[in-house]
Amino acid sequence: MSRQPVSLKEYLNDRKRIVDEGLDRFLPGEEKFPPLIFRSMRYSLFAGGKRLRPILCMAAAETVGGDIETVFPVACAIEMIHTYSLIHDDLPSMDNDDFRRGVPTNHKVFGEGIAVLAGDALLTEAFHLMSNREIIAKVAPEALLQTIGEISHAAGFYGMIGGQVVDLESEGKDTDLETLDYIHRHKTEALLTVSIRSGAILAGASDDDLAALSEYGKGIGLAFQITDDILDIEGDRETLGKDTGKDAAHSKVTFPSLLGIDVSRKRARESIDEALSKIAHFDDRADPLRMIAKFVIERRS
Repeated sequence: MSRQPVSLKEYLNDRKRIVDEGLDRFLPGEEKFPPLIFRSMRYSLFAGGKRLRPILCMAAAETVGGDIETVFPVACAIEMIHTYSLIHDDLPSMDNDDFRRGVPTNHKVFGEGIAVLAGDALLTEAFHLMSNREIIAKVAPEALLQTIGEISHAAGFYGMIGGQVVDLESEGKDTDLETLDYIHRHKTEALLTVSIRSGAILAGASDDDLAALSEYGKGIGLAFQITDDILDIEGDRETLGKDTGKDAAHSKVTFPSLLGIDVSRKRARESIDEALSKIAHFDDRADPLRMIAKFVIERRS
């Protein structure tokens, strides 16, 4: 699909373009009936975003010698699942956010009912896409079935949903570090890690390589969430594309609220160092993963 770019910025922009083109191709256009649901789905899906999860999926495949064409539909499906989770997270019954990626949230534009349905539709379409053998023709059925199972697990009650439940239950309560770790390892880390595992599995990774990439995913997942927590305190709305200070306003427990900002930063750096150590044995095909790890804690949005 594309040559290997030489800088992180070029790499991310190149891969984001590829993912955006794929999502536009896989998702029906707004002229389809009923048009309202497709407008709502597309509104959030194409509102911006780094496309980090599908990029990680493709990068993991290339790291173990695979090609992005093989894993591309699954990478796009993961982005649909991520977008569904953001639409639902923003609802008044959840985080009650007015802005996401610099534009009004889905329910502010289309109403709560359509926002719920748009999220549901993106989730179900993701699994339709992953199970479409006409689109995913090069993947061994066993590898595809394992991947779909792992993504289901990461997005479900033992993963992202479970983390969100405990997050909601913990608002306004005294929460310890163990509970906070549970929230973020399930709510954030699970989908990031399964994005990497999916690319590796579909590309035929060995058990040892898959284990190493999984540990890498866990490391950057934790660092990503800690950085998010810090940005909610130190970031600005214009750069982030959403309101800041929401965690404190909702009495949410965060790493800075429990550990302080300096200790939180230290923990994020240590998590990235650990992640990088897990992929040290890979050759230069893993360089995008190495660059992404550093980007995770250096980002400003």
